[in-house]
Amino acid sequence: MKNGKRILAVLGIIILLAAVSLPMFFAFGTGEGSEGRFRASWAVAIVVPVMGYVFWLIYRVLNRRRAEPEGKIRNIIFDVGNVLVTFDWKSYLDSFGFPEEEKQAFIKGMFTHPVWNERDRGSLPDEEYLNQCIRQIPGYEEDVRRVWEGIRHTISPRDYSLTWTGYLKERGYKLYILSNYSARVLEETKEFMTFRRNMDGEIFSCNVHLCKPEPEIYQTLLERYKLVPGECVFIDDSEANCEGAREAGMYAVHFRDFKQGVSELQKLGVY
Repeated sequence: MKNGKRILAVLGIIILLAAVSLPMFFAFGTGEGSEGRFRASWAVAIVVPVMGYVFWLIYRVLNRRRAEPEGKIRNIIFDVGNVLVTFDWKSYLDSFGFPEEEKQAFIKGMFTHPVWNERDRGSLPDEEYLNQCIRQIPGYEEDVRRVWEGIRHTISPRDYSLTWTGYLKERGYKLYILSNYSARVLEETKEFMTFRRNMDGEIFSCNVHLCKPEPEIYQTLLERYKLVPGECVFIDDSEANCEGAREAGMYAVHFRDFKQGVSELQKLGVY
């Protein structure tokens, strides 16, 4: 197949060179009809490259549509936080300059408290989760409200996300999102989640009221998009969430950084 493409490429170059050389060949012609042949050679010199370019564009479009993965993996499922975007609540909390005692109260009463994950579930109004944090961090209500108001600043974009997902899309893989994400933060950070345009489907915990690593959320993804588990690889920065995917029959990559993640995918035949 590759040799055939090389032969066609060489033939195309020869034809192109011959076409653009015709005007020079006929430029010195004499006799009856020489002027007509000269004009015709110019037409050929113009039309052949244009038609060649058109055929090349058509080939590119058709080849892209036919692109299909070659290995066992057909579907790539992404977590969002710390895979496609950075989620860094520690730096965000540090930015307030709270005394150590207050800072520890926030860590225990908000960011590592079960209420944080329950907020991703989205079963209650956002205000109710805020009130729960106020109760968990007594004596700091004003600061709790300030921190809560700017929660979107725990999220920042990663420069490789759009390019990476776009490349995998062009290779023929179906791409999906499966992420624990609160409704409010999803709305407030959507402007830099440009990689979503490359997705074939997505499930955010706040929309289905389920959270990873609960088995039901993996089944929801598989059933909604009619995916075969053995053809899927799930990428997440949490080993517990990866284990949940494996128990659902999928392959999983415990993501630590971009280079490592790509390397792990390659081991599964994803290039």
